[in-house]
Amino acid sequence: MTRYDLAGIGMTSVRARARFVDRLAEKGIDHPEVLDAFSAVPRHIFVSEAFNHLAYSDQHWDKALPIGHGQTISQPFTVALMTATLLDRPRRSVLEVGTGSGFQTAVLAHLCERVFSIERLEPLLLRARERLEALGVTNVRSKLGDGHQGWPERGPFAGILVTAAPWAVPRALLEQLEVGGRMVMPVGGDEAQELKVYDRTADGFEEQVIEAVRFVRLVKGLGT
Repeated sequence: MTRYDLAGIGMTSVRARARFVDRLAEKGIDHPEVLDAFSAVPRHIFVSEAFNHLAYSDQHWDKALPIGHGQTISQPFTVALMTATLLDRPRRSVLEVGTGSGFQTAVLAHLCERVFSIERLEPLLLRARERLEALGVTNVRSKLGDGHQGWPERGPFAGILVTAAPWAVPRALLEQLEVGGRMVMPVGGDEAQELKVYDRTADGFEEQVIEAVRFVRLVKGLGT
């Protein structure tokens, strides 16, 4: 397994991470546990070495960094906003659709009792598992799979967080929410996407729009 510098130095140091968390708070993230998670998880190990210096940099606030295979690690504010929105109350069992770099996974693992994560690209999944193992994360279960289908054997879930945008909400994911559960996901085409929230009630689903966003597409099937 690759050895990771979890503490960091210089632009990836603990001090840089503290300034990073302060800026999230200044930008409106007021969920204390989410800010604690961002402080605890070393974001720099989830980006490629060439982009380490941007992991906590102001230059990256409005940019999603590439992680290979046409995928990206989302802007820090977007990850924090989605996490805080999902965790409007404690949620023990959460499904993440789109493991990607593993950073969002690690943040959720810091905040939830159990995290289940699906990734369609095996190289990304294997690298994310390696990073999570390096951090000593033990409450995540992950698999290679089609995110449109969710993980029905592990559901229903108290929360679902989707890190890529489908054209329309997959019905299978809605059905895997428990009553009282919440799903946060981007929805839309290449030109216009919205970050949406779906709350399952005893009578159906309630939907609300958070803001305009831009994510990579949620592609069906497995990739290479």
